[in-house]
Amino acid sequence: METTADIVIVGGGHNGLTAAAYLARAGKSVLLLERDDHVGGAAVSATAFAGVDARLSRYSYLVSLLPARIIDELGLDIALARRRYSSYTPDPADPTHGLLVDSGDADATRASFERIGAGGDIDAWVALSTDLSRLAQALFPSVCEPLPTRCEARRLLGDNELWAELIERPLGDLLTRRFGNDVVRGIVATDGLIGTFTSVHDASLGANVCFLYHSIGNGTGDWDVPLGGMGALTGELERVARGAGARILTGAEVTGISPDGSVRYRVGADEQTVTGGYVLANVAPWVLQGLLGDPPGEKPEGAQVKVNLLLSRLPRLRDATVSPEAAFGGTFHINETLSQLETAYDEAKAGRIPGTLACEIYCHSLTDPSILSPDLIVAGAHTLTVFGLHTPDRLARPDNTATRAALQAAVLASLNSVLAEPVESLLMTDAAGAPCIETKTTADLEDALNLPGGDIFHGRLSWPFLEDDEAVRTPAERWGVATAHPRILLCGAAARRGGGVSGIGGHNAAMAVLEAE
Repeated sequence: METTADIVIVGGGHNGLTAAAYLARAGKSVLLLERDDHVGGAAVSATAFAGVDARLSRYSYLVSLLPARIIDELGLDIALARRRYSSYTPDPADPTHGLLVDSGDADATRASFERIGAGGDIDAWVALSTDLSRLAQALFPSVCEPLPTRCEARRLLGDNELWAELIERPLGDLLTRRFGNDVVRGIVATDGLIGTFTSVHDASLGANVCFLYHSIGNGTGDWDVPLGGMGALTGELERVARGAGARILTGAEVTGISPDGSVRYRVGADEQTVTGGYVLANVAPWVLQGLLGDPPGEKPEGAQVKVNLLLSRLPRLRDATVSPEAAFGGTFHINETLSQLETAYDEAKAGRIPGTLACEIYCHSLTDPSILSPDLIVAGAHTLTVFGLHTPDRLARPDNTATRAALQAAVLASLNSVLAEPVESLLMTDAAGAPCIETKTTADLEDALNLPGGDIFHGRLSWPFLEDDEAVRTPAERWGVATAHPRILLCGAAARRGGGVSGIGGHNAAMAVLEAE
C-alpha cells in the first residue's frame, strides 16, 4: 500500500512530536511513525517496578532547554518546578563535611564554602554565575532562530575575553584558573561531562560545548522538575500534535528511506510505503545512514549509566549539618572532584570501569510527590535517580549483563561512601519481592531507544552557531537541520542546537520546511 503526506516524521520522541505539532498547525498533512507502542522516546514516565505505584522519568528527568517560546506557541499545559537547592557535594576526603549551594540563601552558601575550606572560591563562584547568566541571556534567544555565525554570536555576548575563555580554550583552563578547591572545580566541571566522554583539558573542546548547553537554558541555566514526570511533557506534545491534525502511528517500524522522500515501514506483518514532500528524521544520523542504505560512518559512543531507585525514606548522611531533604533537594554530587573526574576518565579510556565512580543524584519526589501513590507518600517513600559519568559504551559491549551488574555495584558503592547507612537497606521491594532498583547501560539505551552506542545526544554536540566561512544555501542549512539530501531533514538531538529535552530540533526543522515553501 502506498500513500502520500506533506511531511513524514520518523521517530516519535519529543522533538518529532514538536515538529508534528508545528507543521500540522500550519496546515500540513503529517504522518509520524514510531516503532514503539507509545511515543516519547527518552522523555517518558514508566512504572518501573512491578506492582509499585510509582511513575519514574525512566531516562531523561530534568528540563532546562525547552524554550518558553515553544511552550507558549504550542499552548502546552505543563508545569516546571524550581528546586529549592542547587547542589550538595560531600567532600570525598571527609564526607562528614560537604558543600551545600542554597539558591535562596547566599550567606548560607558562603558559610558552606568556608566549612569545606573553599572560602577563597566563593567570589569566583559568584562571578562565574554572573558570567554564565550573561552568556545565557545573549545566546539562548537565538536557538529558535536561524543560526548566527561565530562572529555574530560573539557580538551577542559582547565580551571577547569571556568568549575566548568559554568557547575557544579548554574548560579545564577556566576551572584551574578561577578556582583553587578540587571539590568546587569538580562541581563546575560536571556540567561539561554529562553524557560526554572527554577530559576537560581536551583541545577538541567537547566539554565546552556540553557546558554551554547546560548553562544557557531559557536564559537562566536552571534545571527544573517536570510536574507529573517527563511523561506529562510528552503527553502534552502528543495532545497538541493530534489536536492539530497530525496522524501518529505507533508500532510502525521504518525499514528504509529514499532520498526522494519514500519511506518504507512495517506494522506487524504489513509492509507499507509513504512518500513525503519532506522526511524529518528524529533518529541519530548513524541510524539514518542505515535506513538510507549509505555506508555506515563512525558509530557514536555514549558514556553514562542511569540507576533508578525507590527507597522507603531518604538515607542519612555522614554530614550531620545538612538534612537529607536539603542534600537531595538539588543535584547531589558524589566523588566528583576534578581530580576524581580526570582519573575516572583515564581509567575508562583504558577500558576499565572507574575504581571510584563519579555520580550525581536527583530526587524527583521531593519536588514533585505526584509521581508516587498516596500510600507511598504517606509512608515517606522517595525516588532517587543516579547518573554515573565516564562509563563509555565500549565497557558494555563484551557482556552487557555482567557490565550492568558491575556498574550497579559501582554506583551503590560510590553512594554508600558518603552515607551514614547502606542505601541497599532502604530499597523497597516490588510485587515479586525484588529490590526496587533499575540500571540502564548504554547498551540498554541502544536496545530500548535505538540510540547508537547509547549516545543520548545522537552524536557529538555542535556549537549553536555557524563557522564564519561556512556556506549556507538552503533554509535547512540556515536552521541547522540539513542532511546530504534536500528532502530529508534532521529534527532530533543531532540537529545543530540539539541535545537534551528541548524541542528545539523539532521546532527548527519545522521552521526550515515552512521557510522553504
